[in-house]
Amino acid sequence: MARPCKQRRICALPCWNEFMPSAKECMEGITMTVDEYETIKLIDNDGLDQRGCALRMGVARTTVQAIYTSARKKLAEFLCGGKRLHIEGGDYYPCNGRAMECVQYHKEKNSMNKIAVTYENGNVFPHFGHTEQFKVYDVEGGKVVKSEIVGSDGQGHGALANLLANHKVDTLVCGGIGGGARNMLAQVGITLYPGVEGDADKAVSDLLAGKLQYDPDFVCAHHEQHEGGCGEHHDEGCGEHHCGQ
Repeated sequence: MARPCKQRRICALPCWNEFMPSAKECMEGITMTVDEYETIKLIDNDGLDQRGCALRMGVARTTVQAIYTSARKKLAEFLCGGKRLHIEGGDYYPCNGRAMECVQYHKEKNSMNKIAVTYENGNVFPHFGHTEQFKVYDVEGGKVVKSEIVGSDGQGHGALANLLANHKVDTLVCGGIGGGARNMLAQVGITLYPGVEGDADKAVSDLLAGKLQYDPDFVCAHHEQHEGGCGEHHDEGCGEHHCGQ
């Protein structure tokens, strides 16, 4: 039996669904599916790579590659052949901005007041619970107006969430993070963007531009191996922290 096709998540339906040359006599048409259109929008218009597009749409990168190739071929036929282009159909469902992966696309830039990044030597530190400092960015009108370094004072996972809340942080960019810490951040109303690496300033800039590459399901290898049992396990990787917290 053939494997059922996984539906592709679409941020929003196209504002316009039909395009045609000015010549009235042109009646031959091409149909581009909505999910094909979405790959064109995310990759060619929004500047995402295929991995980022796959995260947004909730499918594998290879699936995006196939959809994108088909969409580009149809777009070329439309432009080079003078055919009518109609957008409809396809295996998709609209999330209307409710999916976590689409939050950064739909969220108003000026609703982010303070963004914190786990920080070390200019880069995003890979382990939330072990970070020794955060870089906190004040944002106004979608632009960074000020930043400062805030020490974690060696606090554990739960205390770090409260530390960020006390600094009025509403958004966190980090590398790996465990389930317990995720829940604590959610309880204090902090939106999370995990699985980020590289330059911290660029990560914040990309977030504000709607281009941040992140993985909503990312956990560090340390948490993946010991989640739920690390509270009783102490070694060089765990240090004083308890992953179950």
